Amino acid sequence: MMKWTQIARLGFVLAAGASFLFSVSLWFTGSKEQGMFVGLWVPSILSFGTLMLGRGGHE
Repeated sequence: MMKWTQIARLGFVLAAGASFLFSVSLWFTGSKEQGMFVGLWVPSILSFGTLMLGRGGHE
């Protein structure tokens, strides 16, 4: 059984991955500015996940 921290970690990684894929799809369909904007979400999502889960892996 997965711990809630593992589930949360997976959620943040999946959200960042979905954001990346959405950004790439926007870029290649001609919406380059929107693609760049959505692409900026990726490090923000990962940083937020790091902030929320904190503790640096010391369990």
